Amino acid sequence: MRVGLVGWRGMVGSVLMSRMVDESDFGLFDARFFSTSNAGGQLPAGLAVLPRVEPRLYDASDLASLQECDVVLTCQGSDYTKQVYEPLRKAGWSGYWIDAAKTLRMNDDAIIVLDPVNQPVIDQALNKGIKNFVGGNCTVSCMLMGVGALFKAGLVEFIAATTYQAASGGGAQHMRELLNQMGSLNASVRQLLDDPASAILEIDRQVLQTQKGLSAEQTQHFLVPLAGNLIPWIDADRGDGTSLEEWKGGAETNKILGRGPGFNQPAIPIDSICVRIGAMRCHSQSLTIKLNKNVPLKDIEQMIAEDNPWVRLVPNTKEDSIHHLTPIQVTGSLNIAVGRLRKLALGDQYLGAFTIGDQLLWGAAEPLRRMLRILLKA
Repeated sequence: MRVGLVGWRGMVGSVLMSRMVDESDFGLFDARFFSTSNAGGQLPAGLAVLPRVEPRLYDASDLASLQECDVVLTCQGSDYTKQVYEPLRKAGWSGYWIDAAKTLRMNDDAIIVLDPVNQPVIDQALNKGIKNFVGGNCTVSCMLMGVGALFKAGLVEFIAATTYQAASGGGAQHMRELLNQMGSLNASVRQLLDDPASAILEIDRQVLQTQKGLSAEQTQHFLVPLAGNLIPWIDADRGDGTSLEEWKGGAETNKILGRGPGFNQPAIPIDSICVRIGAMRCHSQSLTIKLNKNVPLKDIEQMIAEDNPWVRLVPNTKEDSIHHLTPIQVTGSLNIAVGRLRKLALGDQYLGAFTIGDQLLWGAAEPLRRMLRILLKA
């Protein structure tokens, strides 16, 4: 099988390449690397030494070269998918398309992949001859990796969520912007911080003044300051009081689970408020889950802990929560931490939970890597 790789230099693509090397995926297929900016150039030395890779870079817009691939795996983004996917299909290509971008997610002929949660849905799609497999929204994927056991057991009546999404959800430039803003705030009060006798309210006043005075260039990507702040809106305004990110929480969760339009099971209501915070990586969610029956908390904890090898159940104590339920502890790992599990004052069927995962791994790269493995075994 020949696999064409597009967008492998970007943030998600770099994480994907690292995971594929770690898991010895190269060597299982013939790899052809495509580029949007250096077609005809040589593959970087770190990748050229891998087994079964072609040494030169191909043009990512060359349909003929793409057609020679059995699988195209792209992390290049929505604009690339919009530009290339339809012409490639119209040219007669019948291979498998694996995509990190959102463009095709909700199409009837595409499946959102998260195999530890929806392997049966993926299997059914392959049996039907579906060829498009797309990674899901990063927050949704991390949440389902954490509490997917409750959905599998048919226990969820509805979920209300508040998300806490890191700067990296916007991309590499958003991470740089956050760090630059942090540096500007620190620099504005550096002398006061060095003086133990300085008044904290004066420091606070100057920080606020600096935040409000950040230039358009300093807020180019987030539009407003994020350092020392939060932004209670992510993605496009849908015009009905919700953001596109919030809509994805319900629509994509149900499609991953094989529920709602196009499936034979009703959708589960899922609503959220999505918030951007000043963390570098990892998306978190505070969940209020309405169960359709009263289940003992111990049974729920066991269900979640045993659902997949990556869940890490964090005891609901202050000490465990502050040390193990944070972006610092989860960043760079495949672990999905689930904590703050407790029954709520709303009633015995109401469950509180907090989940956190590295959205560049289970929220982006890892489901694509695993989908390629599934195709290689098919």
